[in-house]
Amino acid sequence: MYHEFGGELTLGDFPDPTPSAAGAVIRVEATGVCRSDWHGWQGHDPDIHDFPHVPGHELAGVVEAVGGDVAHWRPGARVTVPFVCACGSCTACATGDQQICERQTQPGFTHPGSFAQYVAIEHADVNLVAVPEPMSSVTAASLGCRFATAFRAVVQVGAVAAGEWVAVHGCGGVGLSAVMIAAAAGARVVAVDVAPGALELARTLGAAVAVDASAGDDPVARVREATGGGAHLSVDALGSAATCGNSIMSLRRRGRHVQVGLLPGRTALPMDRVIGHELSVLGSHGMAAHAYPAMLEMIAAGLLRPDLLITRTADLAQAGHALATVGSTPGITVILP
Repeated sequence: MYHEFGGELTLGDFPDPTPSAAGAVIRVEATGVCRSDWHGWQGHDPDIHDFPHVPGHELAGVVEAVGGDVAHWRPGARVTVPFVCACGSCTACATGDQQICERQTQPGFTHPGSFAQYVAIEHADVNLVAVPEPMSSVTAASLGCRFATAFRAVVQVGAVAAGEWVAVHGCGGVGLSAVMIAAAAGARVVAVDVAPGALELARTLGAAVAVDASAGDDPVARVREATGGGAHLSVDALGSAATCGNSIMSLRRRGRHVQVGLLPGRTALPMDRVIGHELSVLGSHGMAAHAYPAMLEMIAAGLLRPDLLITRTADLAQAGHALATVGSTPGITVILP
């Protein structure tokens, strides 16, 4: 937990949560360390305002208790959750767009998160996802934010097609997931990052071309050269003015840019290129629980291997260091409470 933005990350006691009438309490078996948690710790998320605060939103575990209004879940079920927990009743939810729920809650942001033994989840019938029996909790924990977010960004929002060129800017957890998913869809992938270790991992996950953005060459020119005039689809998986601009500029005419990485503050975009080349600029924000089956089917078939993205596990005593240094080690770190 932390007691102020940017403050010391400490291990301590916190009251056990109780389920709301429509909610559930999950006994956490594994939880991912995500850059979004780092943003929250740094004060970049307006939903965090009560201290001490417990971060963590990528989780898998076992239902410990449910509220009286929960119809479909009972204690003992193995579950994971999307990082956007929807209300199930607003206009967005009624149209199936729970990932942009108007009254969404997020563990680790709107209330204490999953860097703990227990975490509360609201509207359990809408938000809990059954973990398939062969899947470990460590693998399941990697799905809820980064992998599911990348799956929807590439497959559903980006509408990737076999044979297309896909550029992925930033090879952290979301970016490496996007590389694997795009390659599994039959696309040819260009991975862009500044870390040799991340680029090497991207190659093993299916990237056809790796571009070192720190090498002095223009990464946009490198992507356009490798793809024969620009990518069909480009994803900013990091979230910075540079990577967002590079993603848009590396597209071919009528290409599609998907913004996944968080961009603190306002960011100027090359709108002259967007207009002149009739580019599509799209946002993608997680994935609703009801959309998980397509992704889970590809994992069960062995077409997707999210377990290969997990490069480190740690316990709660090491969680503070893991959060403070997120991104320094390629791949995904998972905490085992």
